[in-house]
This record gives sequence, structure tokens and C-alpha cells, in this order.
Amino acid sequence: MTDNLRVAFADSSPTVMGASTETPLQKSGAGSCKEHGIMPMPDAHRKAKPVVAQDTTSQPPSDQQIPPKPKKSISFHMSVIMLAVVALTVSWDSTTIAVAIPTITNQLHGTSLESFWASIAFMLGVVVTQPIYSSVSNVLGRRYTLQAAIVLFTIGCIIFAVARNMAIVILGRALQGLGGGGLDVLQAVILSDITTLKERPLYLGIMALAIAIGTMTGPIVGAIFTEYVNWRWIGWINLPLSAAMFLLAQFFLHLKPIDLDLKSKIRRLDWGGMALFITGAVLTALPLSWANDLFTWSSWQTLVPLILGAILLVLFAFYEKKPVEPIIPHRIFANTTFVMALISGFMNGMVLYTLVLYLPLFFQAVYLQAPLEAALSALPLACVTLGFSFIASVMMERTRRYWLQLCIAWILSTVFLGLWSRVDKDTPRAISYTYQAFLGVGIGTVFTTTTVQLQASVELIDDMGLAAGLLVFFRLFGALLGQTIGATVFTSVFRQGFVEIGPVPDSLRILEDPAQAVGFIHSLNEIDLPEDVMARLLDVYQGPFRVIWLVMAEREDTGRQAFEVR
Repeated sequence: MTDNLRVAFADSSPTVMGASTETPLQKSGAGSCKEHGIMPMPDAHRKAKPVVAQDTTSQPPSDQQIPPKPKKSISFHMSVIMLAVVALTVSWDSTTIAVAIPTITNQLHGTSLESFWASIAFMLGVVVTQPIYSSVSNVLGRRYTLQAAIVLFTIGCIIFAVARNMAIVILGRALQGLGGGGLDVLQAVILSDITTLKERPLYLGIMALAIAIGTMTGPIVGAIFTEYVNWRWIGWINLPLSAAMFLLAQFFLHLKPIDLDLKSKIRRLDWGGMALFITGAVLTALPLSWANDLFTWSSWQTLVPLILGAILLVLFAFYEKKPVEPIIPHRIFANTTFVMALISGFMNGMVLYTLVLYLPLFFQAVYLQAPLEAALSALPLACVTLGFSFIASVMMERTRRYWLQLCIAWILSTVFLGLWSRVDKDTPRAISYTYQAFLGVGIGTVFTTTTVQLQASVELIDDMGLAAGLLVFFRLFGALLGQTIGATVFTSVFRQGFVEIGPVPDSLRILEDPAQAVGFIHSLNEIDLPEDVMARLLDVYQGPFRVIWLVMAEREDTGRQAFEVR
């Protein structure tokens, strides 16, 4: 790295997001850097005021000397710890339930659709509230918005833990998602507020580490509770984490206050945009999940809400030109690299979170594994994703380049997802682990590197926090659609496969209704069947997963193509 590049990166200072109207800032002349996959060099016009979380103010470096790096305050370090706990909690909560779904569905006599909605409801709550939390925090302030999200998340955890039927489970998970959406997006936005572009890859690596740890340990913790304690502890375990987040935010997160009275703050909120987006997103997700289950694809119950939801989302896109504080301002989409990075994040989130939900089910249904064993079988993917999400950030910190990393990562993800679709109950364990490892290299690298690619393409430094929030939103919107499409694929392919299986004993006739397929996974190890019948039944269960993996491989290839259009 040249001395000029060092000076340019040293010139970046932490951003502050507020509700004040923006002053025009000159755009950075970093186009050539972006074209070669190098993070751009902020100029003097991109400097912003330091946040209170840092006791000292960085001074712009002179041409002759780079000033010493300012020492971070205790408030800054505790704020980073708080953000890491937030990232850990959300990723943990989104993964602990996956391995417990068959047991919960069996105990509460739920259907396959209800079992999938235990995860989809959480993701839907996260997605519909993320841009709203980001917008509200710009007007009302980060800390109070974050604490409101923590309270809502905690209420959802309690409702889930005391649920006596699947409807209440789904309600609790939806409330957890409504709070979790704020936790997820504000973690990314606040991190952009308190760090510089130069140091951000390191702290992104820390956040990615927390997310990966939650993703890796979540299924194991959920399996332990399900097998040896009670699945309800999946909800109770979040309460001390919520208390820690709330208190750390209260005492250590001190950002610049917003100088507006309450009436002015409320008036600036994008109420019309919120209504259009929430309604459109919900109407789109619902029919995608119940198509070919509750209703056929051609029924009005599926087509009407799906078309209406799509229309509302298009109207939302046009409406966002009008508000003073739009949820998603149009100006930020002017850069092609930025838009392509969002598409890449969307595809990456679709694949990652679909695997998180369906991989434990795959091992329980096809390999006849208990919840804990299934969680451990999925560990190679989680561990490698964890490692390379951090390694990728360190490599960017050293090289200031991302293009080659992303190119290799997308290719690995696409190829090994395709190979994973060929894994069955007879595949040697070593082959299975190898495929998971290479898949984790691709997914983990894309997860971290896309963030820096996106923020490096932002023209105005005041938009850094907004860019971070948008990437999280697109990533989880992809997750929502991935899990929803997976639910539809599972039901459709299972129904077709079971029809083709031929005569079955009376003990399996319950599976003529595919709504019982997920709940029946819990009984696969207990039922006494002839060997040939069991083999055919496992093939029926394997069919939906194979199609899901192939669909996700196609999405990874779409992400690769979007990345190449820079």
C-alpha cells in the first residue's frame, strides 16, 4: 500500500447521523479505485464530526506527517461490546429454533406451514421494521430507538416461551422479529456512526464474528434445550442478554443529540412510506408461503394478495421521492456499484438463512439424527463461515481490495451448493463436511466483503449509516423470501413424492397430508417400518431439500452476475 493511500485512509473520521438537513457535500473522486475493487480514498470534503463515544477528535493529517491514532474512550469500547452482544443475540435467536421445529410442531400439534412460519414470522418482522427503525432513529435518536427494539424483542421472547399452541408461538416469534429488526439494523448503523472507513473492516470483522458465533452455537444450544431441558428455554435464555444490551446502551452509548422538538421529529417521519412498505411486504410474503399448501397458485387467495403486494411495493418506490426523511432515499441508488452490492447482499442473505433453517431439518429427516446430532452435523458450515467472515475483513484491512475475494467466493458458493444438492443418506461423512467447508468459505467471505464494497461506493459520508442499514435490510429481505420459497418448495415436492411412493402402511397415511410432514420428522426414528419402505420414505423427504439446494445455487449465481456488473 502506498504512502498516499495511507494518508487518504487516515483522513477519514467517524460519521454522525442526525435529523438535521444535509448540507451539500462534494463527491469523492474515487471512481478509478472502485473500478479496480479498491476501497475509495475519502477526501477533505467527506470529513464529519466525531461522536461523543470518542474522547478525542482526529485532526486531518498534513502532507508531511500522519498524526498518531487517537485513543478510544471506555464509552467507545463498551459501545462496541454492546453492538457485538446485539449481533450475537439476533443471530442466535434466528438459528436456535431451526433444530427444534420438529419437536415444537409435534408437541403443539402444528402443521408444516405453521412450523415454517415460526421462522418466517420472525424474518418477516425483521424485514418490515428494519427500514422503519433506521428512519425513526434518524429523527428520534439511535439510543432510544434501540432500547425500544430491545423491549419489544424481550416481550416476544416471553410470549414464545409460554406458548401453548402454534399460533402463540408464531405471535411470539413475530414480536421477536419486530424487535430484532431494530437490533439488527441499528447495530450496523451505529457501528458506521462511531468508526472511520479505515478502521471499519476490523470492527465489521468483530460484528461478523459475533454473528457467526451466534449462527454456529444457536442450533447447538437449541438442540440441547430441546433434547435435555425444554424447548421453551430458547425464549427464556434471551432475557439476560436483553438486559445487558439495554443497560450498556443506557450508560455507554452517547451519540450527538438531535436538536428538534418532539412535534418536529414526528412530523419528519415517513408515515406514508412505512404504511406502503409494511403492507406490501406482508401481502407479498403471505401468499408465497401458503401457495400449494392452503391454496393453489392459481387461486384468488394466492394471486390477489401477491399482485396487490407487488403493486404497493412499486408505489412505495415512487413515493419515496417526496418525504423529508424517506425510509429509502433515491439519491443513494445513483451508484451502480452500490445497487449491485445490494443485490449481492440480497442473494447472499437468501442462501445463508435458508441453509440455517433447512439444514438441521435435512439431517433430522434424511440422516435420522436427533436434534443435537443434527446441529453438530451442520457445524462445519457454521465454523468455516465464522472463520472466513473474519479472515475476509483482515485481508481487506491489509490489501484494501475486495474484487478478487468476492469473485472467488461467489464461484465457490455456487459450485458447492450445486454439489451439496447431490448429498444423500449414503454420502460419506467426509464428502459432506468438505462440501460444507467450501460453501462456508464462499458465504462467509461474501457476507463481510460485500459490506465494505457497498460502503466504499457511497458518495456522501453522511450516507454511510444509511448504506449499512440498507445492506442489512436487503440481506434479510432475501432471507425472508428464501425461507418462504423453501416452505412452498418443501410442501409441493413432498406431496408429489409421497404420491409416487406407492402403497404405504397405515402408520404412514398421515403423510398423505403434507402439512404433517415436518411434525412427523420427530417420529421417524421411532416408527417400525420394513427396510425398503423406510428407504423410499427417506427418498421422499430428501426430494424437497434437493430442490431447495438447487434453487439456492441459482440465486448464488445471480449474485455472482450482479457482482460482475460493477
